Amino acid sequence: MKNITLSVPDDVYRKARLAAARQDTSVSALVASILHEIATGRPRHTSRAAAIDKAFSGIAAFAAADRLTREQINDRAFMRELDQRQRVLDSTAPRS
Repeated sequence: MKNITLSVPDDVYRKARLAAARQDTSVSALVASILHEIATGRPRHTSRAAAIDKAFSGIAAFAAADRLTREQINDRAFMRELDQRQRVLDSTAPRS
């Protein structure tokens, strides 16, 4: 891995530090990520967007009428049976 030295205006550095803190990373990692994007030609959010799309495509359609009542949620036997049914459905579902 190579080290590089950059000179940027103080206000840009301050904003970069804030942006890195919001993303729970370092300025160095943030710059490395941006340089990687430039080098590969892929936008940073492409993989994130693809992951979100994949997650949402796996969610089955639902309707408000499918919601459980408070009594059903607090009925342990009912919830165990519901959980068992879901496990059977999950085990027979095709793997992607």
